[in-house]
Amino acid sequence: MKRLTVGLCLLAAPLFGAAQDPVQWTLTFDAASAAPGSSVLAKFIGKIEPGWHLYSPTTPKGGPIPTVLSLADNPAVAGVNVFQSKPERKFDPNFQLDTETFQDQAPFLLQIQLKPDAPKGPVELTAKARYQCCNDRLCLPPRTKTATATLTIDPAAANGAVVIPAGFFDIASAPAASSKPVGQTKPLESDPDLGRFLLIAFGAGLAAIFTPCVFPMIPFTVSYFLKRENKAQSEGLIQAFVFCLGIIVLFTGLGLLTKAIAGPFGVVQLGSSPWVNGFIVIVFVVFGLSLLGAYELTLPSGLLTKLDQASQRGGYLGTLLMGLTFSLTSFACVGPIVGPLLVASVQSNSLRPVLGMLTFATGLAAPFFLLALFPSYLQKMPKSGGWLMRVKVVLGFIVLAAAIKYLSNIDQVLQTNFLSREVFLAAWVVLFALPGLYLLGFLRLEGIKPEEHLGVGRMLAGAAFLIFAISLLPGMLGAKLGELDAYIPAATANLFSPAASPGEGAQPWLKNQYREALAQARRENKLVFINFTGYACTNCHWMKANMFPKPEISSLLKGYVLVDLFTDGSDAVSEENQRLEEKKFETVAIPFYVIEDPDEKVIATFPGLTKKTSEFAGFLKTGSVNRGLATASPGKVQPLLLPVLYPGLTAIRPAPFS
Repeated sequence: MKRLTVGLCLLAAPLFGAAQDPVQWTLTFDAASAAPGSSVLAKFIGKIEPGWHLYSPTTPKGGPIPTVLSLADNPAVAGVNVFQSKPERKFDPNFQLDTETFQDQAPFLLQIQLKPDAPKGPVELTAKARYQCCNDRLCLPPRTKTATATLTIDPAAANGAVVIPAGFFDIASAPAASSKPVGQTKPLESDPDLGRFLLIAFGAGLAAIFTPCVFPMIPFTVSYFLKRENKAQSEGLIQAFVFCLGIIVLFTGLGLLTKAIAGPFGVVQLGSSPWVNGFIVIVFVVFGLSLLGAYELTLPSGLLTKLDQASQRGGYLGTLLMGLTFSLTSFACVGPIVGPLLVASVQSNSLRPVLGMLTFATGLAAPFFLLALFPSYLQKMPKSGGWLMRVKVVLGFIVLAAAIKYLSNIDQVLQTNFLSREVFLAAWVVLFALPGLYLLGFLRLEGIKPEEHLGVGRMLAGAAFLIFAISLLPGMLGAKLGELDAYIPAATANLFSPAASPGEGAQPWLKNQYREALAQARRENKLVFINFTGYACTNCHWMKANMFPKPEISSLLKGYVLVDLFTDGSDAVSEENQRLEEKKFETVAIPFYVIEDPDEKVIATFPGLTKKTSEFAGFLKTGSVNRGLATASPGKVQPLLLPVLYPGLTAIRPAPFS
């Protein structure tokens, strides 16, 4: 392999032509002589050919290779300070962060402190620069070049003060440039999925209206506002607004409480906690059985009585408390909808719990205010009846299915493997088939009388549940289920699911073996693709099941050593992986993808889920040279691949270009 790499590099050299050495360095002194113990200023300048650039010593970490400047050891030199002019700073999409570059020329100043006992006479000083040079199309491997100049040590020389020109600053004292990758906790405008999440939250709030705990209250509550104490309609609208505010305050308070308990980083990990998921399973089973009619959930009568008495005192405070009371009494039906929203919110941006609950509560409260604004529509609303009971029963089955999902989270995080993909899907097939059979009249539960006519709407709804249940059956045999693969356990190879077996030529993944991956990459002259992931991370599962298998993505992944680093387990390895991600990249968000060389130099990072294949492929191509070299036909050079040497690549040694 080493011979092949060197041979390809030698063949590639003619393709670079004159561009193989686009930077020429010179070293000059401001004064021809200096006294022992004095300081002297040297100019170390790199002249760069048009179209090329090199990276500043202060370019942020985690991106391209910065320029490193030094002075070769010399018995006459006590120390040196390096100064640079202001580089050009701009965002580089390849590294997903700001980079600092020099074009045309890279001027540096070396303030050299001579030793008091420096020997008299001429002395040769050598400055060294290790740098990487790139243009808009390619990058050359990092290299080290030197420049030498002669300074005469003369005790009779004048010891003038060294003056640093304006526009230069000491590299050592420069503030550390931010190297936070995009995957850190992001501002709202940089969260690409936030809009979709809030839309779902608002829709869930509207859907919660059609539950037995909420819908019957709408006519009574709105009429109460409009007729209260014979006040003007405007007063009723204000009362309706305050009532809605009470709903929003309670649910937004839930979001604030979730964020406060979890903290800025913990909010990301809360969704994968076995304790949290276990609590959700218990709550969902209790809610689900209650919705199916096993028992009735009610809040303590004393609490409701006190809240009701407080709301009857009148005024805006009373109406606000009335909204809070309504929210609490409706929780038996609304709770199963709020739970998944909160869990979904804690797996991403730390503000999502607050914004999600605010949006959900707005959707729940909106019909009350709109009907108070247009009271004539109260007469056109459907009457409460058996359909509400049917909604309650169907919701009960859905909540039990959701409980299976959170039970699976516990299984995957603890790695107990008691809830396999087949068992999970079998449970879902049954739990989604039952509401279909119920709506069609084959399953006798409250809400449908034996002699009741089967309407078209109920028939179509029942058929939809049965179709969905049947569509899950191929997944039990190892077939992919598209978007649903993000929510269910991954397929494993067994006698009944041969489709789960790895295909021919599939790239193996290392699990929680970071150091082993680096060692393997060093042996195979490859880069490392790190997948910071989670056992209970929905977005991680979606990427692994839907993005990675795509032909254009899987072909690029073959050029890497692949390693999964799980951060949400209950073991010490997961804690170590989480510390690595937080310390090196200042984030614990998952999924988070990193391309590194075997020396742990970061080439590129990619945060979060994307459904754009071209976007993820572009990220992978930043390190795809190894793939291109490894797949080249024996004895046949692929000239288009050879010049594309990306930042940080160590598989192709710089020696052939020296």
